[in-house]
Amino acid sequence: MKVILTEMIESLGTVGDEVSVAKGYARNYLIPQKKAIVATPKNRKVFERQRAQFEQQLAKDHTQAEVLAEKIQGSVCTIVERVSDDDKLYGSVSTRDIAEQLNAQGFAVDKRMVMLSEPIKTLGSFIVPIRLHSDISPEITVRVVPEQETQ
Repeated sequence: MKVILTEMIESLGTVGDEVSVAKGYARNYLIPQKKAIVATPKNRKVFERQRAQFEQQLAKDHTQAEVLAEKIQGSVCTIVERVSDDDKLYGSVSTRDIAEQLNAQGFAVDKRMVMLSEPIKTLGSFIVPIRLHSDISPEITVRVVPEQETQ
């Protein structure tokens, strides 16, 4: 099924691209989430008229991401976790934990923006990129410390 993207989707393309996707993916995800519209001649004309508006919104999003990247770059996120006697975490630190800590610090970050390849399962400091926009990824330092150290 051919659709026109109204949002940048990393695995498919950028705004305005006409791509072929599985019918179920289009019907169940892209179209209901308003990430794409069906590529009909009528929709192509409507999209061309609205293209300037979409591009203006993208530029605004990009500048907001740049401002946030300047603020968040190099910040330190300290996460306190329970550890066993031999300093192993009982659980792990996930993207959700990092996003919650950043939100507590005043940064509007969603867990999908945290680019953590796998959950952190050890104590220490880790460099974690935060993808704010397709080409803007500032790095933060995540410190995982044991619970008794903060008391």
